[in-house]
Amino acid sequence: MSYCRFEAFKVLAKNYLGVEEHPLFGEIRRLLEETEMSPADVAENLMPMSKRKKREPDACLAGLIEALKKTKEDAAVAKAEAEAKEEASGNNGDEAAGKTEMDKSSSSSGSKANATI
Repeated sequence: MSYCRFEAFKVLAKNYLGVEEHPLFGEIRRLLEETEMSPADVAENLMPMSKRKKREPDACLAGLIEALKKTKEDAAVAKAEAEAKEEASGNNGDEAAGKTEMDKSSSSSGSKANATI
């Protein structure tokens, strides 16, 4: 799946809101570079609520910024959880390997002790 980048966003903003430039575009550009959001999700945040009631560009763009921030935060949390899970499973594997080595050395030194008696 491809993610929405700024040039695609500008096309969506023009189609849905009729704007080609806006003061919030700079922040949206930055967030789109840092966030993985599909063009469909971006468009969903730009669509008017109903055909009779046209949404204001300021409100739509501010809503998109909030959605991008939430997506970015959710991705950071998911990444941290995945890293913690990976680290935990890695530590368990190390502990098991360490225990096995200790068991081997104990059994071999025990064998030596029995052999000298």
